[in-house]
Amino acid sequence: MVRLYAILATVVLAVGLGAMWLLTRGAGSDDKFAQCRTSQIAGGTAAIGGPFELLNGKGETVTDTDVITEPTLVYFGYTFCPDVCPFDMSRNAEAVDILAERGQSVTPLFISIDPDRDTTEVMADYAFNLGGKTIALTGTPEQVKAASKAYKTYYKAHDKSDEYYLVDHSTFTYLVTPEDGFIEFFNRDDTAEQMADKVGCFLDKI
Repeated sequence: MVRLYAILATVVLAVGLGAMWLLTRGAGSDDKFAQCRTSQIAGGTAAIGGPFELLNGKGETVTDTDVITEPTLVYFGYTFCPDVCPFDMSRNAEAVDILAERGQSVTPLFISIDPDRDTTEVMADYAFNLGGKTIALTGTPEQVKAASKAYKTYYKAHDKSDEYYLVDHSTFTYLVTPEDGFIEFFNRDDTAEQMADKVGCFLDKI
């Protein structure tokens, strides 16, 4: 059942992303990132991303402009996630390290979709354990819902009467910059090396 929900979530998001491309494909000729794209999404003109207000590991309120100060890889997940999130975030962090070796700076950003368990203290430990430049944010259920809605992500918690409950969620990673907003998304099939190559192409065009 968990796998079914995850598949449905991915299908719903993919359909939404495809619809956005159809609505915005007319802008393709003006797309400065056209040579870098592998997905059929019209970059910054697509309605993905936008303002959010969340809490950092110190319990401070931060906005999107506070944390997205350079090219950023945005991922929505939760710290209790048994397999998908640890793999994806480790992959993202590795891609950031590869880019750093090439002289390109990118920040990995983790936004929790499980605010009941992912307190600010948990976020501080999570970011520390991932190391590097990782930023981890949580918030109130309302703040998290608003951020997720802005990025068109999906999540649904199982029965919370079980302290070990799981949360079904979409697993895309989004490349966002302060200047252009959302640029591209990456799925779970992309390796760290592939992601670094693709991100690097976009950064060369900024």
